[in-house]
Amino acid sequence: MSNRRAARESALKAIYAVEVGNSRTQDVTKNIIKAELKDDTNSIKFAEKLLLTTVDFAHEYDEIIQNHIKNWKVERLAMLDKLIIRMAMTEFLHFEEVPTKVTINEAIELAKDYSTGKSGNFVNGILDAVLNQLDEDGKINKKGRGLIESS
Repeated sequence: MSNRRAARESALKAIYAVEVGNSRTQDVTKNIIKAELKDDTNSIKFAEKLLLTTVDFAHEYDEIIQNHIKNWKVERLAMLDKLIIRMAMTEFLHFEEVPTKVTINEAIELAKDYSTGKSGNFVNGILDAVLNQLDEDGKINKKGRGLIESS
């Protein structure tokens, strides 16, 4: 059984190692994701895709984030907040089976657990604005379980 919460946490650690430690994605996949998730192949695949896609689209995501932060620069954001927002954007755009509300809720929890006391609210606000923009631009394409939206 896949444990997506653990997969997201491992992916966040791996993305942090790539961003801050200049580690290679192959190394963090082996030393963080596979080491933490052991034999859970579904979670490993989820975390690997989350890592690789987030790293590949980081610059594009930062441009979108910049449009939603007033009087601030992406470079000045708390590192973990920025990485969590990028991960959530990856799920919005590249994980069509994951509902957007699940993505936002998981991002808020990661921010509360791994970043500052105000990060949950900050991440929530930015992700709401980003999701609205991506939806208006017709970039959100959800299928199957991803279509499920609870009020």
